[in-house]
This record gives sequence, C-alpha cells and structure tokens, in this order.
Amino acid sequence: MKRRSFLERVLIFSGGLILSGGYSSALAGTSKATITGVVKAGNKKLAGVIVSDGYSVVKTNRKGKYKLPANEQAKFVWVSVPAGYDFPNENGIARHYQLLNKESEQNYNFELTPLATDDSKHNFIIWADPQPRNKRDAQRMLSESVPDVQQTLAGMAAGTLVHGITVGDITWDNPELYKDYDQGVATMGIPFFQVLGNHDQDLNKGGDEVSDKTFEATYGPTYYSFNRGKVHYVVMDDVRYLGKDKQYDGYITERQLSWLKKDLAMVPTDNLVILCAHIPIHWGVKNREELYPILKNHKVHIMTGHTHYNRNVIEEGIFEHNTGTVCGNLWTGPVCGDGAPGGYAVYEVNGTDLKWYYKSTGFDATHQMTLYVQPQEGQTRVLANVWNWDPEWKVEWWADEQYKGALQNIVSYDPVAWELYQGDQLPKGRTYVEPRETEHFFEMFVPAGAKQVKVVATDRFGNKYESTKAVTEL
Repeated sequence: MKRRSFLERVLIFSGGLILSGGYSSALAGTSKATITGVVKAGNKKLAGVIVSDGYSVVKTNRKGKYKLPANEQAKFVWVSVPAGYDFPNENGIARHYQLLNKESEQNYNFELTPLATDDSKHNFIIWADPQPRNKRDAQRMLSESVPDVQQTLAGMAAGTLVHGITVGDITWDNPELYKDYDQGVATMGIPFFQVLGNHDQDLNKGGDEVSDKTFEATYGPTYYSFNRGKVHYVVMDDVRYLGKDKQYDGYITERQLSWLKKDLAMVPTDNLVILCAHIPIHWGVKNREELYPILKNHKVHIMTGHTHYNRNVIEEGIFEHNTGTVCGNLWTGPVCGDGAPGGYAVYEVNGTDLKWYYKSTGFDATHQMTLYVQPQEGQTRVLANVWNWDPEWKVEWWADEQYKGALQNIVSYDPVAWELYQGDQLPKGRTYVEPRETEHFFEMFVPAGAKQVKVVATDRFGNKYESTKAVTEL
C-alpha cells in the first residue's frame, strides 16, 4: 500500500469517525454498494488471498480481484497477508488494512511484496503489557526492553524471519505514549501487530461500540488475521467496555465470532492457528464456550497477557500461553506478580511445530528459574520458581550431588514479589500492585548437614536448565 494513500485515510479517520449511520455491536446489514479491489505483487495478480471487512470474508479470484458487499458498520478492509509475502508496515507497525470511506462504489487495492526466503520456518515474539503510564516508564521500555529484544534478534540465525505481536495494554490509559511504543517498534526493526487491551480504550465516551476509536485510528482494526508459512494468525478483541470509568469485562462479540467462523473456514485444517487476545481466554472471557467449538478443527495455541504473571494452561485441548509482562509489575520492580522477571516470549516455528521459551529482560535465555532458601519449622526449605513450567516439564533436585528425585509443583507466592508488592503501602506510588499466587513452584526440604542444592528443570523440548543454591546462604 502506498504510504501517502494510507496516511490520507488515517487523517480522515483521526478527525472523526466517518460512518453512515450509528455503529452497533450487533451484526449489521449490507447495502447495495460493494467493496472491490485487486491484490497483487508487482505485475502478478494474487489468487486465493483472503480479504475481509470484519463481516464478509472472501478470496481473490484468479485475476487477484475480490468483491465484498459493503456493510454499513464496517470501518476497514484488510488483506489476510498470505504465506510467502512480507507484512505491509510503516516503520514496523503493521499496515495490512485500509480505512473505508463509505462512498457508494469503493475500490481498495493491496500491493504485497514476496519474501526472498521460505517462511515455513520463522520466529515470533510476544510482548504483553508494555504499559508505560508516563515518560519515565516509556524511557525504561526504550532503554531496557527494546535493546534486550535487539540482542535476542541478533542471536538468531542470519536471515531468520521474525515478527512481533503485542497482546494489549500498549500504554496505561495514555495514548500520547503510543509514539514511544512506535519508536520502540521501529528500533527493534521487525514488523509488529497490535492487540487491543483494556488500557488502550477511550474511557467515558460511550459503550464498547465507540471505546476503540483512538486505537483504531492508530493501529487499525481490532480483529483480523494474517499468515506466515503454515501458520494462520488471528487477532481478536476480547475486552468489552461497559461505558463507565474503567469498567470492562472479558467478552468476544458475536460479530467477531461470526467473522472467525468464516475466516477459519478458508484455512486448511492442517495449518497451525495462533490466536492472540488480551484477557486470558481460559478464565477471563465470559463466552469462551462459544469460541472453543469454532477452533476445534485446528491445532491452536492462544497468546494472552493482562494478568502480569506467566502461566501455561491447557483447556479444551488448546494450549494458552498467558505471558509475563514487558513492564514487570507496572514498572515498580524487576519481577511480575508471580516472580517471573519482566520480559517476553520467543517462539520458533517449523512447519506446524512450535517451540518456545520465556526471555527475561537483562538475563540470558537460559535463565529459567529462581531458588530461594527459607527456614521453616526447624527445617531448611528451598523454593524453586520455574516460571514457564507446564505439565510436560520435569523438575528434579540434588542435595550435595545426591539425587533426591522429581518434584511436584505446588501453588505459592514468590518471596521477592511478596516482599516488593504485598500490602497497601507497597510499592510506593502504585500501592494497588500486588503479588500473584501461581502453580509453577516446587519445594524441597534439605537434609540436615547438606551444603548445596541443585535443581534441574527439563522443558517439554528436552532443554535442561540448572540452578544451584548454597544452603549456608540462609
């Protein structure tokens, strides 16, 4: 897409929402007008490319042409970028869409660029909740988090295709800081797609139907899809604004569910689906039971944020990764509410196989646990926090090099998170931040006289992470 054309449309949109008729969250009817266009790459017309306005979903014909019935409520038309093509972007911010101008006969063309390499292997990064509230927070994001990603990218094999997805709360109720986030994306040097979070909404200007205007004017549609290799990526908006102050709930509108059915119907069932949202689906979305059946024909991983802790959950056969935050616990300390260091997730795709690890900001990628030595009723207790644990991990321990066996996970608080955040006096300035109890902890009671404890955590991919702790540190 031409940059000038895109900016012209954004300027029209940012000056006020240009729609014929009021916006409704209900499914809207169509008019006699149509939306048409061509998807091409240079002189090559691209057939079979998915195009949507959020209501209708079609594929281009053999000449690269598409035709959509114009929907009164549609705001954008977007191309679900097909495998083998680069993501249209502006300084890294995804621009795979165009703003609809509501003329009677509309034509929207999309120009794509073929990739120079096979994209069946690629990586992606999940950023959850950067969430700067002020310039000081934003500067920390730019000086700490962004360089860490740059270092991670530099460590990947030359030519690796990488993109990023920020799963909501790009800022903390401060859209002025979108510019700082955009600067960070440009500096990282990879295309990023954005998800709407509860702190990305316009407050007290109406209900859910109007609360996304600023986000949309900045980053485009709040739900859409794109492809890379044999992976179909879906972004959804699961934050429903209730119209007053900061009140919201987790809910996926019927409009989106209807669109998703149509979208996935055009995706081969043997493709991997990566669904990205802000509020965790497995506990925070009221109508999740309406979503799961739509996904049943695909292998699906869900990426979410919002909670400010790191947790892996398998529900309805779907693996959900609730990712720890870029901001730690709202930039008040080095760890999230569960003790996981502030950071992000790195995923490696090979066909439809997926591998991943949690990357703690400021640490090597092998940093995957913390050990704490604690007195408890006359014994020495060691608590291990293995923050990216899931049921396929194996956690074992040794005392003075003597093997003691495998450990079972327990639910616990992280001692550092407790010390930094617990109570209505901590942390200073943001006392509402609290520690969070999670199940990725392991405890062991050290035999009398033992001098050292070693813990080895083996992830589901066979990677081993080792940490030792001197008991005499107590």
